[in-house]
Amino acid sequence: MHPPLPALIQALLEPQRYPDPASRVDLVETHISWVLLAGAFAYKIKKPVTLPFLDFSTLTLRRTYCETELRLNRRFAPALYLDVVAISGTPENPQLGGAGAAIEFAVKMRRFDESARLDRICARGALTPEHLGQLAQTIVTFHRDAALAPAESNYGAPAEILTPALDNFEDLRALLPGPPWQSQLDALSIWTRTEFQRLQPLFVARKVAGRVRECHGDLHLGNLALIDGRVTLFDCIEFNEAFRWIDVASEIAFTYVDLLDHHQPGLAGWFLNQWLSDGGDFEAVPLLRFYAAYRAVVRAKVAAIRASQAQDEQREAQGYLALTEGIVSPPRPRLIITHGLSGCGKTRASTRLVLDDPSATTLRLRSDVERKRLFGLAPQGRSDSAVGGGIYQPDANQRTYHHLLELARQQLTAGWSTIVDAAFLRHEERAAFQALAAEVGVEFFILAPQASLAQLRERILERLEKGSDASEATLAVLDQQMASIEPLDVEETRHLLPFPAP
Repeated sequence: MHPPLPALIQALLEPQRYPDPASRVDLVETHISWVLLAGAFAYKIKKPVTLPFLDFSTLTLRRTYCETELRLNRRFAPALYLDVVAISGTPENPQLGGAGAAIEFAVKMRRFDESARLDRICARGALTPEHLGQLAQTIVTFHRDAALAPAESNYGAPAEILTPALDNFEDLRALLPGPPWQSQLDALSIWTRTEFQRLQPLFVARKVAGRVRECHGDLHLGNLALIDGRVTLFDCIEFNEAFRWIDVASEIAFTYVDLLDHHQPGLAGWFLNQWLSDGGDFEAVPLLRFYAAYRAVVRAKVAAIRASQAQDEQREAQGYLALTEGIVSPPRPRLIITHGLSGCGKTRASTRLVLDDPSATTLRLRSDVERKRLFGLAPQGRSDSAVGGGIYQPDANQRTYHHLLELARQQLTAGWSTIVDAAFLRHEERAAFQALAAEVGVEFFILAPQASLAQLRERILERLEKGSDASEATLAVLDQQMASIEPLDVEETRHLLPFPAP
C-alpha cells in the first residue's frame, strides 16, 4: 500500500489551484518525485528524500535541482521545459507562483501525448529505422555541443568506471544468493575486470580526446518522444553529476541495450550504425561492449532490488543477466565486402544484413560517407568533383580504401562483424580485405547484387533527384565504372554471400 499523500500534493490535485485551465489533475508518482498533470502543463515536485545517489532533503537543494533540471533539459527540449515555479502559501492552501516565501518548487513543463514516447511506439510495433536514424543524428549534434568534462575532474577516469561496475556485482551477490547465481555473477565479474584492464589506456585517451561530456544520463526509450515529427530527448539526470558526466559511448550503450531489452536487435544494430556513421566516433567501438554489459547489469540489479522488495521471483533479473551474457559472448565476427556498379543495390542489401542480425553485432562502413569524412565533407555534402577527379581521383581512392581497411581491422579485432559497402571494382582492393580477414581469423564474404543497365540508370537518376544520399554517382560515373570494372574471378565467387531477402 502507498503511504498517504502529503497535504501539499493532496491540495494540488484540485484543478482550481492552477493558473492555466485544467478540468482535472492526474498524479504520476515515482520514488523521487510527484508529477501533477494539469491541463496542458505538468508540474514536477521533488520529494524530500535522501538516497545513496541523491539528496533532496532541504528546500534549498530541491530548488537548486529544479533549476538544474530546467537548464539541462532545455539543451534538447526547450519547448517542453518552461520554468521553475515557486509554490507559496501553506501546504493546505498552496499558491503556484504566488507572493510570499516559497514552501516548495516545481519544474513547469509542457505536456505531450504519452503515446508518442518511443517505448510506447515500440510496444505498438511502429518504431522504425527512420526513427532511430533521426535519434542518432540528434544525439550526435547534442553530444557535439555538450560541455566537456574538466581535465582535472574525476569524470571518465578509469577508477570511476571500474568501481561502479564492480559494485553492481557485489550488490547482486547479496540479492541473488545460491550457487547458480553466484557462478554466473563470478563469470561476468571476471569478464568485466579483464576487459577493463585491456581497455584502460583507451578510457584515458577518450577523456583526453574530449569524449567525456555532460550527457543525458538516462537515455532509454521512455525518455524519448516523437514530437512534431522529431525525436526529442527529455528528462535527463539532474540529481547526480557522475551519472551524466560520462563517455558518449556509455550514453549510446544505454539506448542500444534498451532496444535489445525491447526485443529489437535489428533496430539496436541500426541505431549503433547510424550513430557511428553520422558522428564518426569509431574509436568508441572497442568500448561499446563493455559499456553495454555494464548497462545490462545495472538493469539486473534494479530488477533484483524491486523483486526483493515485493518478495517476487527473480525472473526479470535473470533475464537481464542472460542478456548480459549474450552481450559479452557475441557470435564470431565476419567480414563482408560488397562488389558492383553504382545503383546495383549494395547499400540496400547491406542495410538488410544489419537489420536482420539477431545479435545486433554487425557494423557497416560506407565508402561514400567515409570518403567525404576524410576530405572534410558532411555525408550529404557535395564535392563537385569531376569524373575520376577531386576526391575520386586514384590517390583519393587508395586513401579511402586504406582508411576503410583500418576501420574494419579495428572493428573486427573488437569482435564486431563488419560490412564494407564500397564498389570494390578492382581485384587489388578486394584482395586486401580478404587478406585482412585471414590475418584476424574471421570468415570472408562478398555481397554482389546484380541489376540490369536500365535499373542502374533509373536508380542513379532517382537518387540524384532526391539528393539525400551520400553517393555522388552520375550516369557518367556509371559509364566509367563499366569500362574499368574487374569482375570476380573463380576463387572470389566461392566467397559470394546470398542476397538478404527484401
